[in-house]
Amino acid sequence: MKNTIQQIFHSGKFVFGFVIFVALLLLVIIYPLIVRDSPLGIIAQGTFFPPGIYVNTFDAVNASTTYTLMLDNAAAKRIANKLSPDDRQAMKVWLVAAGIQEEQIDITDTSGLLQMWETKFDAKKNIPGMTNAQRNYYIRLDTSLKGLLSTEAEILAAKNAQTGVLEPVGEVKQSDFVNINQVANVRLLPLGTDNFGRDVLTELVSATGVSLEIGLVAGLIATLIGLTLGLLGGYVGGLVDDVIMFVTNLFTVIPTFVLLILISFSIGQEKRGAFTIAVVIGFTSWVWTARAVRAQVLSLRNRDHVNLSKLSGHSIVYIIINDILPYIASYVVMALILQISSGILSEAGLSILGLGPKTSEVITLGLMMNWALIYQAEILGKWWAYLPVLITIALITFSMNLMNTGLDQVFNPALRD
Repeated sequence: MKNTIQQIFHSGKFVFGFVIFVALLLLVIIYPLIVRDSPLGIIAQGTFFPPGIYVNTFDAVNASTTYTLMLDNAAAKRIANKLSPDDRQAMKVWLVAAGIQEEQIDITDTSGLLQMWETKFDAKKNIPGMTNAQRNYYIRLDTSLKGLLSTEAEILAAKNAQTGVLEPVGEVKQSDFVNINQVANVRLLPLGTDNFGRDVLTELVSATGVSLEIGLVAGLIATLIGLTLGLLGGYVGGLVDDVIMFVTNLFTVIPTFVLLILISFSIGQEKRGAFTIAVVIGFTSWVWTARAVRAQVLSLRNRDHVNLSKLSGHSIVYIIINDILPYIASYVVMALILQISSGILSEAGLSILGLGPKTSEVITLGLMMNWALIYQAEILGKWWAYLPVLITIALITFSMNLMNTGLDQVFNPALRD
């Protein structure tokens, strides 16, 4: 046993896949201990907040200590943040459509461009061919550019309790900074938020754990059914084998995923929990395991040690468990790994079609993909809503296939170096 384990961990492919898989497991276990937020909890009013560090504006403005930093490129960064190259080009398009000669417009001259925009832009002006969406964009752009070149401080005002008139209470200079560690409320969102305003990273970690559980349950069920039927059919033979192969061939003819869709649809949304989906996947995925195990048993049942056990009067169950199963144990482990990987992919496929677990209980990787597709994250360019999910699914299946390949190299004599 010790020698076998050493051989397994001498396989580079197995070790690489094992490290990736363990890293994912550790993330699933440790992250909820650090971030205790509910994966279904809504923390943002709005959709698809981009990844970043979010600082509470109220706390930042009212910070007890402010610092003055004289940065040479602060003004340039402030302008670039509100006036991108695309915005400059869009301003030029509007000005040309409004009758300004193209030669008179220099989009690299920020001061001249803003001055021309301030004097020429009219939100009520009717530009031929301009859609409402474009008109609203220009109105929002014009609003954001107000006072962009100003060097004056922003005045903070509060309403007088007696007169009801706003009175200055402070100012924020352009050179004022606050230390982020001194701001009371700061939230790091490494993967932003989704369409519901939920933390994508918290969702992703929880979804990975649930998907792994679904894959494990489905894999165990499929492997157990396939192993049992394969052992019985291969060793007993005769009528038992004929019946088992008839059922196996019947399931082989029917496309597994189509059968999975039909069963999931017939169950109904309210009854489709994560465990239910895992059981359905397991009961529809055992076919190839049964056929493969049967083929292995057929090559073993007439071996000398098996015949000797028969002559000794041992029961069929004893012979299968003690004389046949140990010889195919490594193959069963590899089949289990592939079944777990297949179960995770099957759940993802079902959830993308809207036939996965009900959304009010748990989050799965497939459900996250389903939400991203429904709310057009890929069209809107909100990559953080779907790309991390795809990478996670790829890492899980890639690591498991690597482990399976590594085990195959250890236990399959034809593939040994």
